[in-house]
Amino acid sequence: MRKNVFGRKFKRNVNQRQTLFKGLMASLIMYGNLKTTEAKSKAIKGEIDKLVTRARKDTMLAKKLLEPHLSAEAVGKFMTEVVPVFKDRNSGFTRTVRLGQRLKDNATLVLMTWTDEVLPVKKEQPKKNVKKAKAPAKAAKPKKPARKIAPAKTKKAVKK
Repeated sequence: MRKNVFGRKFKRNVNQRQTLFKGLMASLIMYGNLKTTEAKSKAIKGEIDKLVTRARKDTMLAKKLLEPHLSAEAVGKFMTEVVPVFKDRNSGFTRTVRLGQRLKDNATLVLMTWTDEVLPVKKEQPKKNVKKAKAPAKAAKPKKPARKIAPAKTKKAVKK
């Protein structure tokens, strides 16, 4: 019996498991959905909910608490695009939809997505008012006539 044992091991040591979860959570944040096994999605669901709850405060402390669990690029996108969508929601930030069994090992696959639609924030790029100097037009060179290639001569076998 498994008493007082928390979490899933996935036949990995602690560092490998933490890296796996960090990658899965970053993929969910960066792409908006994640296709994985049911066991892995259940393992990160609680962590994702905790991260959203922490990040809703939108302080420097919240960003520092997210850094060990996500990559730097994922933290930025998470704070600007994902968290504002869930300001009014208390829980239930993710949804899993079963996709069926994987043929190779018969594992149950799921599609993990956000419950609300997360739209990317468009960044306004500063307009550049730099005028480029036009290059002088090059004089057109006369084209050489194409060569006519004669068909290759074939040697016929001579029988004696």
